[in-house]
Amino acid sequence: MIRLGVSACFMYPDPNRAVFGHKTLTYLESDMANFLCRPGVFPIMLPNVGDELLEQYLLEMDGFVFQGGADVSPKSYGAPLIENGRWPGDYIRDQYELRLMKWAFEHKKPILAICRGFQLMNVFFGGTLFQDLQIQTETKVEHRNAELYDKINHSVVCTKDSLIEKIYQANKLQVNSVHHQGVQKLGNNLVVDALCPDDQLIEAFHYNDLENNYFVGVQWHPEFSHTLGDKVHGPGPLLEHFLAAVKKQKKR
Repeated sequence: MIRLGVSACFMYPDPNRAVFGHKTLTYLESDMANFLCRPGVFPIMLPNVGDELLEQYLLEMDGFVFQGGADVSPKSYGAPLIENGRWPGDYIRDQYELRLMKWAFEHKKPILAICRGFQLMNVFFGGTLFQDLQIQTETKVEHRNAELYDKINHSVVCTKDSLIEKIYQANKLQVNSVHHQGVQKLGNNLVVDALCPDDQLIEAFHYNDLENNYFVGVQWHPEFSHTLGDKVHGPGPLLEHFLAAVKKQKKR
């Protein structure tokens, strides 16, 4: 059985919420659960607990998946907030997930990072983010639509001989897009795998030593692909490549 540690999404106290309104919730989004669940694979949401207690759980994991969700806080990469702090992000979740990422890197456990996870991986390796693409890049591409959510999509072009090109056996993919932030300065030792052709925004990358540290990130949400069906490339090849790396590392 492959055990995948999945970083939790956080929802903070809100007295107007009918259920557990005064409590902090940690959760695994349903599409993500369905995406990862398959015979022989057990996704396990990781709690936000102290290092000593967390260590015993992490030791049981074969690989890690980082979910999407709230913005990464500019505080986590040392940038001042723009627009009077309109996008403060989730610094608490950042610190929790950066602990997980550091542990995985030090113990050579494979990681698949999705959307927010992709952005956090960039920060982990010393990169920075655009806090809002429309304001800071003036892109004409619609990367996020709050109402349509996971129903919008655009193309990405793979860099020559890139990992994503090899995984999909194609140099151009159609993917969904549910983000308003993105990579500004690329993190150290990260290799770009795909770009949005219309604004050159980085859409996928990997760590430059996959043999020892399988760290792969994509800006899109493979777990949401079912919403658009055959309008976008399926998530299967990406997940299978990740699981193959997990199995390989587990045998070592």
